[in-house]
Amino acid sequence: MQYSNIFVILFFIGTFLNFFLDMILEGIDYSFRKKHGTEIPAEIEGLIDKATLERTCAYEDAKYKFWIPKVVVSLALNLYLMVSGFYPAVFETICSWTGNSILVNLLFIFFTSIPGTILSIPFSLYSTFGIEKQFGFCKQTFGTWIADGIKSFLVAVVIAVPLLAVASLLFKHFPDFWWLLLGGVYVAFSLLLSVIYPLFIAPIFNKFTPLEEGELKERLEKLLKSCGFKSSGLFVMDASRRSGHSNAYFTGFGKSKRVVLYDTLIEQLSTDEIEAVLAHELGHYKHRHILKKLLTMIPLIFAVLFAISFIIKLPSLYEGFGFQILTNEDGSISHKMMMVGLIFSGTVFGGFAPVASLVSNFLSRKDEFQADAFSAKACGAKNLISALIKLNKENLSEIQVPKIYSVFNYSHPPLLERIESCRKAENA
Repeated sequence: MQYSNIFVILFFIGTFLNFFLDMILEGIDYSFRKKHGTEIPAEIEGLIDKATLERTCAYEDAKYKFWIPKVVVSLALNLYLMVSGFYPAVFETICSWTGNSILVNLLFIFFTSIPGTILSIPFSLYSTFGIEKQFGFCKQTFGTWIADGIKSFLVAVVIAVPLLAVASLLFKHFPDFWWLLLGGVYVAFSLLLSVIYPLFIAPIFNKFTPLEEGELKERLEKLLKSCGFKSSGLFVMDASRRSGHSNAYFTGFGKSKRVVLYDTLIEQLSTDEIEAVLAHELGHYKHRHILKKLLTMIPLIFAVLFAISFIIKLPSLYEGFGFQILTNEDGSISHKMMMVGLIFSGTVFGGFAPVASLVSNFLSRKDEFQADAFSAKACGAKNLISALIKLNKENLSEIQVPKIYSVFNYSHPPLLERIESCRKAENA
């Protein structure tokens, strides 16, 4: 590794910047929780008790104390793999096995992912069967956990292999315009995935049954109709087989759109509250938030790939991390190495992701406020506020967090901000 190389320098700066920023933010939140975690704000006085807040603090503290060794060990592994020459050694070994660029790229990604996957297993086990089990959220068996892991791996393979194969072919046959074509393929593939996910992928992991006839279904269908939202139906997901956490969401695209309610949500909330939660999701639809995100993300995808198309042509990107460069007859970087360049471009600049998260979180919270306002006007602020408080209580989510922590880490506004916003919207 060339420590004076600009890409190596950027990698270390980004990696340690991200690490220390996370450490500082989590430390600030931990200190704040110790001082104010059991205080009952005036906005929710009488709606939540101190015992629940104490349990919430215990849950958050357990996750925080588990997070510290996890992130430290992950950092150590990441640095070791980078400085030890692991990645160049894997690449050279694979190239000695085969000259097929598709196989080189697929095998490189597979073998280099093994150390991180192995490391994640004990942490995932403890998180699931230690912390989540201790606080009553984990409902799954070890057999289910294993089965889910195998299913997830197979689904990832089925999804990733064709996309990586296409990328490899584009690198080879369109070395100057691969970024444009790959961007188009990625966008089309993502839209296709949004169609097939609710129909073929989600049922691999959970059972989805139509919402049974009754007042809840009538109320929700009436709400959907009033908003002009057409879906393939209302479904209940058996989330309780794995977790005590609750949620509701829209999924799919076009005719495959469906509304999904966790069975835990139906157990925890009243009909009025569920209607308010669904109205919040419809608020995103009415304000065209998903469309706006697509119109923002699609140009961004092309812009990022365009920038990377220049970076991966630079020999210094590979030399800095110890790779022996493969070139074409004209001296340009071989297409066999371009996938490595794509991956390492993300590795080099990935540490600066918190800067992007500031913007994305700000925009996301803005959308959430608008969706809350829609629900408050459609179903009444009281019902949505009641639902939000119950969901916070049931999921043991923090009631109050430092502002700087939420700015960096929350895509949704903290509870107290949402309550205030709902009350203002209803009276507007």
